[in-house]
Formats: sequence, structure tokens, C-alpha cells
Amino acid sequence: MIDKRTKPEFSIMKGRDLPLSGPALVQLLRAVLGRGASARFKARGFSMSPFIKNEDVITLTPLEDAAPSIGDVIAFVLPEADKLCVHRVVGKEGDGYVTKGDNATDADGLVSKENILGFVKRVERDGNEVFLGLGPERFLIAFLGDRGLLLPLLLPVVKLIRLLVKRSPH
Repeated sequence: MIDKRTKPEFSIMKGRDLPLSGPALVQLLRAVLGRGASARFKARGFSMSPFIKNEDVITLTPLEDAAPSIGDVIAFVLPEADKLCVHRVVGKEGDGYVTKGDNATDADGLVSKENILGFVKRVERDGNEVFLGLGPERFLIAFLGDRGLLLPLLLPVVKLIRLLVKRSPH
């Protein structure tokens, strides 16, 4: 007999992955976020690099009554492909949001609020939280990304950091 006071919940054993992608992942995220809970999953792809990289762990929170603003990183569904996408809001047009990957040359087009699953609130890489890209700097990143200036400005900085890291004694 099932105890009616116990709320059903979704869980997987710690340390185990649940390999989902495409429509199955979208459906699960809709269900979890629709109940007001956060969801975590591994990023796939390089469109948000260097702020979100392939295999980073992303934590999504539900939209609830909030509306995305410029600079926010959101997860949404591309309806024509039923594909999950995580990109930054770079503009707003009417009832839609213009999104673009930080490492992409073109915007995604307009995303309606009903296709938005949630906000990216945390990014983890190799077990450590990534702080850059979701704080106050997100407005500048969105501004530069929308104008195609982010990558040209960022590449020399990344090269300089790599050079300094190689030269520093460990």
C-alpha cells in the first residue's frame, strides 16, 4: 500500500548518469521545472564557450513569474527541432527574446516565453563553480556578443592567459 502522505519524486542514485538527450531530456526538464524544482544536466556543445563548455554541469531554475532580461542565460526549446538549447538573451523584440550563443556568430531568432524552460543559475566545471558569465558582467557579455565583438576581444585575452600559465612555475 502506498502512503498518500509521501510525495512522489524523481531521483537517480548519486554518481550515476541518466543518459537522456533530445525530446526525452526536454520532456524531463519541463516536468521537473514545471513543479518548481531545479534541474541539473551536462552541457553538450561549444556554442557558449568559454563561459559554458562541453561537459560542464548546468543548474536550471524555473522561470516562475520572472521574465528573462538581457544577459541572462536561459534554456529553451527550438520548436522546429524539439531541441534543447542554452544561450544568452541579447535582445527583446515584442513578446519574444533574441538569444545567441557566446561562441556563435548568428542569433537564434526569436524565442517565445512558452518555449523557455528556465534560467541557468549555476555552472560547474570539474567540480568547481564557474563564476564568470552569470554575474553583473552578463550585461557586457550580451552587449559585446550581440554586436559580434565578444570573440575578437576575448581571443587575445585567452591567449595571454594561456601564455602566462605556461610560463608560471607550478
